[in-house]
Amino acid sequence: MTGRSVLAELGLQFAVISVVAIGGGNAVLPEMHRVVVDVHGWMSSETFANLYALAQAAPGPNIMVVTLIGWHVAGIPGALVSTAALTLPASILAFAASQVRSRWNQLAWYKSFERAVAPLTVGLVLASAWLLTTSADESKTSYLITAAAAACVLLSRANPLIPLAAAAVLGLVGLV
Repeated sequence: MTGRSVLAELGLQFAVISVVAIGGGNAVLPEMHRVVVDVHGWMSSETFANLYALAQAAPGPNIMVVTLIGWHVAGIPGALVSTAALTLPASILAFAASQVRSRWNQLAWYKSFERAVAPLTVGLVLASAWLLTTSADESKTSYLITAAAAACVLLSRANPLIPLAAAAVLGLVGLV
């Protein structure tokens, strides 16, 4: 692909993903992975997982992974195109949805719709977690560390950076 067609493809793919990102960026990670790894072969699963981890460790929005993917694929222009493609359609839809909600939020069918979308969002986020775990973990020890970190975050009020730091230390001493 030429430089222009890669940018166009990045823009198109992330604009489409933006429109279906009902539960936020993490809900569409499996689709992002499918597009950039399986369909286009722009990176490996391991690179995808590493870029996601880097985006989560950095301050800022959790969808920063899109910028890193764009940068990995096509440098600074790729970062700009992929970020704009993911944020602009979603921003326009969010504005439109807020206008609709302000008009319809008292209607029974609308309340039912809002309740029905919640489990869908949870399922998409769980699919994202599964994808990242199976992409990044390579041994029984790494799966155990992932499970322990998830349990720590889910069952306590501990800062998520604590299990992340513990896993980094385990990696530094060679246990992972």
